[in-house]
Parts: sequence; C-alpha cells; structure tokens
Amino acid sequence: MQYRNAMKQRYINEVKLGLELTRNLTPEILTEADLEHLPEPVQRYIRYSGAVGKPKVHNFKVGFIGKIRKDEQSPWMPFQVEQHSFINESIRLFWMDAIMMHLPVKGFHCFKKGNAFMDIRLFWLFRVQYMDGKEMGISETVTFFNDMCVMAPATLIDHRIKYIETDENRVLAEFTDHGITISAWLHFGENGELTNFISDDRYAFKGKNRMEQFRWQTPLRNYQEINGRMISKEADLIYEYPEGDFCYGKFEMTQLQYNLK
Repeated sequence: MQYRNAMKQRYINEVKLGLELTRNLTPEILTEADLEHLPEPVQRYIRYSGAVGKPKVHNFKVGFIGKIRKDEQSPWMPFQVEQHSFINESIRLFWMDAIMMHLPVKGFHCFKKGNAFMDIRLFWLFRVQYMDGKEMGISETVTFFNDMCVMAPATLIDHRIKYIETDENRVLAEFTDHGITISAWLHFGENGELTNFISDDRYAFKGKNRMEQFRWQTPLRNYQEINGRMISKEADLIYEYPEGDFCYGKFEMTQLQYNLK
C-alpha cells in the first residue's frame, strides 16, 4: 500500500508541478502568419487539423485504451493510459494501468528536459522492468516530438523544430531539446493529414538491459473531430527489426484536452 501510494503520488505531484508552471500562460491565437516559415505539407496539416484561429497549445491531457506486448511470443496486455504533456517545459508524464495474465500492472514513464525513466510494476510492488539513462532520454525525446506531431499539430511552429527536406508528401524534421537532436520523416496524405511518423533515433529494449536503435514508426488512421480539432484517434507502434516489422502497441485515443489550468 505504501509503495502504491508513493508511485501514483509521484505521478500526481509531477502533473501538479507541470500545471503550476503553465498556469499563468495565456495562449495566443495561432494565425496564418505563424505558418509562413513552414514547408507546405506542414502548413496543410496544421490547417487540416483546425488549429488556425484557435489558441496555441502549451499543454495537453490525453487518454488512451489499447494493448501492448513485449515481443511476438508475449501475450497482448490490455491497458488504459492517462498522459500529461507540457510543451515549453519539455515534460511528458505517462501513467498506465494494464493487465498481464489477469494480474494488475502499473507503469510510470517520466520525461523531463531530456532525462527519462520507465518503471513497470506488478501489483504496484514487483518490478517488471526499469529503464533510464542516455538511451531512454533520446528515445523519449523522439516520443515527445511524436506526441507534438500527432496530438498537438499547432506546436509544429515550435522554434526547436528545423525542417530539413521536403519530398513530395513527406518532410524531414529535426527536433533539438536540452542537448538532444533527433529527426523523423513526417508523411502526409492527400487531404493534408499526417499518416506516419518514422524515425531511426529511437531505441528498443532487447533484453539484459541492452538497448539498440531500430527504425520506429507510428502509422496513423481514423481522423475524427475532437474538441474542434481533427486528430488521429488510432495508431500502431512498430519497430522495423532485421527479421521483420514488429507491432508492439495499438493505441486508441479516448480524450484530448488542451491548455489545462
């Protein structure tokens, strides 16, 4: 009971701290002038999302349901997720409630200013997996940028993003934050929607505390209007291993709120 309270309370405290840091921010309205420096596919995507004419995004809260697995031999674990992200402060707080073989699993991912850890517990107490260090910081920087692209298209005007190359309906973007630089190809559909995010900078856990970089992608689908914005409600998480693609996660968005106080 004591550890359970401490683990969840740490997540709650981190969320409160993030909200306090953004409490006094008054978001400006995103205008066409804010998009002028962006590649045309990115401009189209932001317009498609309905972000123009609405407040710029400083933070957001998102909920997911779905399933996740460790490898192809492992059973899928159904999960429910609550996540808070704070854009300017480079904070991502991810809380997961899952079921593994009919037993409760709790997970806390914490990313703050380039540093990250992942703590997965069975019955709140028995550690299933724990990762931190340089590779986790890089990986979570990729995830943080992915979240900006997928859940908050309005943030693609961020000064930390450098657009390197445009090739038909895809754009190579570079994101630099707290000394870490990662890159990703953003793929767009005919209507302007983001259809995939592909990066070679994310690490995968390969056992015995060993992490290796593999191409990582998040194909997106099922765009729907959520609180006045067109957002992809479903995504897969896929690593491209030498022996073949491995889908380890399927996410379905259940809620999305911007600029919480």
